[in-house]
Amino acid sequence: MTESVEAKANDGHDPAGYAAARLRLLNEETQSGPPRRKALAELTDGWLGALAAGAAAESGVAGYALVAVGGYGRGELSPRSDLDLLLLHDSGEKARPVASLADKIWYPVWDLGLALDHSVRTPSEARKTAADDLKVHLGLLDARHIAGDAALTAGLRTAVLADWRNQAPKRLPALHELCLERAERMGELSYLLEPDLKEARGGLRDATALRAVAASWLADAPREGLEDARTRLLDARDTLHLVTGRATDRLALQEQDQVATALGLLDADALLRQVYEAARTVSYASDVTWREVGRVLRSREMRPRRRGLLGRGRGAPAGNSATPAERSPLAEGVVEHEGEVVLARTAKPERDPVLPLRAAAAAAQAGLPLSMHSVRRLCLAQSTRPLPVPWPAEAREQLITLLDAGESTVPVWEALEAEGMITRLIPDWERVRCRPQRNAVHVWTVDRHLVETAVRASALTRRVGRPDLLLIAALLHDIGKGWPGDHSEAGEVIARDVAARFGFGRADVETLALLVRQHLLLIETATRRDLDDPVTLQAVADTVRDTETLELLHALTEADALATGPAAWSAWRASLVADLAKRVAAVLATGAAPDPVDPEPTAEEERLAIEAARTSGPVLALHAHTEPDPDGDVDSPDDSPDPVGVELLLAVPDRPGLLAEAAGVLALHRLTVRAADLRSVDPIGEGPVTLLRWRVAAEYGSLPEAARLRADLDRAFAGTLDIESRLAERESAYPRRRGITAPPPRVTVAPGSSSSATVIEVRAHDVPGLLHRIGRALELTGVNVRSARISTLGASAVDAFYVTGTDGSPLSDVRAAEVAREVERALR
Repeated sequence: MTESVEAKANDGHDPAGYAAARLRLLNEETQSGPPRRKALAELTDGWLGALAAGAAAESGVAGYALVAVGGYGRGELSPRSDLDLLLLHDSGEKARPVASLADKIWYPVWDLGLALDHSVRTPSEARKTAADDLKVHLGLLDARHIAGDAALTAGLRTAVLADWRNQAPKRLPALHELCLERAERMGELSYLLEPDLKEARGGLRDATALRAVAASWLADAPREGLEDARTRLLDARDTLHLVTGRATDRLALQEQDQVATALGLLDADALLRQVYEAARTVSYASDVTWREVGRVLRSREMRPRRRGLLGRGRGAPAGNSATPAERSPLAEGVVEHEGEVVLARTAKPERDPVLPLRAAAAAAQAGLPLSMHSVRRLCLAQSTRPLPVPWPAEAREQLITLLDAGESTVPVWEALEAEGMITRLIPDWERVRCRPQRNAVHVWTVDRHLVETAVRASALTRRVGRPDLLLIAALLHDIGKGWPGDHSEAGEVIARDVAARFGFGRADVETLALLVRQHLLLIETATRRDLDDPVTLQAVADTVRDTETLELLHALTEADALATGPAAWSAWRASLVADLAKRVAAVLATGAAPDPVDPEPTAEEERLAIEAARTSGPVLALHAHTEPDPDGDVDSPDDSPDPVGVELLLAVPDRPGLLAEAAGVLALHRLTVRAADLRSVDPIGEGPVTLLRWRVAAEYGSLPEAARLRADLDRAFAGTLDIESRLAERESAYPRRRGITAPPPRVTVAPGSSSSATVIEVRAHDVPGLLHRIGRALELTGVNVRSARISTLGASAVDAFYVTGTDGSPLSDVRAAEVAREVERALR
């Protein structure tokens, strides 16, 4: 009894000595993180090894091995971790001595109050149990010898790894299902205010699953940042154990400040941000890895069986051989390959700064993941040749198309963010990235809430005339939360700067700034003010200025609330906001708007119209289209706008079906209509000539020959080109891949928009041949299209057609509603 505690600490048989040494190690402030976990594992190994050796001598057992498995096997002992132990014994050993040996090891552990997960098995029993229980198999993959016969441990480890690799086609899908089920139950670590560091998606269990996948040799996780992320999560768990004195993995709100202080962080928000960043790294690595596992397993299933001695193997059809997977084009420089979006072989990202956004938009619209290797290649190119500021029009349109993809936007956005692309494109994003929101109503971090708001807004784009502004406002409405003060006021300043960076014109910049500044106006007014008070309605009307901004703000309010969480929106709140918007719209209404004034024909337009009238045939001119400076300023001599497409000017003697035929020819030549105007002129007084000015872009970057385009236009107007059949043939030869489910088209009558015509508005998802189908539907209703304004904003088409009856007068209300219904039916 006179031995010192120091001496007892060195006596492996003495639990008190081990407990004292363990306590000193855990209280030693100079040692933490991986070194402390390693030291704790080594200390525990030493004690258990000596304990097992003494017990074996007393029990007379020789053929045994004490094996650490699971987290202990990996040497990742947190202060309150379980000790996962397997007592392995030779099948020749008698049951009673082995049981005695086990008792002599387990009871001292229990006496110290340590949590113990234990089992006693022969190697064959261990393998059988692993075959029946996936979790047991996972634990054995990290088996590490502590004491006894090292050959027993080595033999088991070799056999277990061989079983794992041989059974990988069965085991890995089961493991993936286990991960998915756990994620559904525990949520995403990256967004929870009180996350479970181990069980939530992106936590320590997922990191362990990635190790198991690597052990199968079928696939491996991307290594960059993964080990550091895992270390951060383990460090947070260690500190949580020490702060609480409990074996808990849940980072509760009341403990976050203490854990942050112990880790040397500024506050609980800094702690959560660090945890979220680590979890996102693990989650992204998991997504990439499981996709690769799926690809490898699919390729194995499709691989022809090995040939027999006399030729083809059984079940292998004649001519069956491994062939390269199909590469289907999605956009210029972007293809689908084996279920992922990758860069085309001819793509040159170092010369094409818009390619990252084009690839992301194509992936989101197709509902496909963006290849990690492609993202990294794009990021490398972006670092050498970033987008010019302000962005060219195509870059802005591709960003809008990406945001308009709904739920498919999220994984693509996360892939870009994981590789640092988002903060390169939007530097202000860094302040909201992984930023927690300490509000029970919010279910997302600030950055994910912004993306989620854009996702919700994409379902509301048919309700607004400027879906591009709605989506950008959704993305930016809370961008000010990364700065001190009122986030709406800070956000207005940032939104103005970011919108100008994106290349929006001055008027649009001001609208976006207003939407961000006032994104809470409608919900706060509707729930806190008297809507019967004219002063209230006038104040809101004065703020929003016009009906277009009002409808944008209404849609943004709904998207923001839906993206906040289930407690932020209800049928009651929706009705209050809708009522307020309706009343404010009445205040803003000023009667019928004047008809748009068509500009005088240019000299070129007049020349083409005269030629068309005299020849009674179509006349076509093509010009490279360049993007005007968004601010209307004169560019410096060094500024040369980039070509973003081709402008087609077409003059055709007026005739029924002209719009549908011309649009159909453009669709056949894979030309996407970005904007168009249609109007009539009578240059020589011998009958009207229709002028169509189109701004188009090639679907895959290669423009058609002008001669072929002219020839097909001639054939279409002569009635010898079957456009419908040709379009159907093209679609059957090149079937479209699966993609997102876009909001349904919406066709409405815009009352009071014109005194001389009826305005039919079409808002729909832009697809090849859309304008042809609209034109054909209008033709079949028997109306005349007097003029049209066509615009494509990202992935949304917003078109207005000024139509009249056969007598040249506006349609009756009943007839106009009937035409709108017929066009909408044709587009569904």
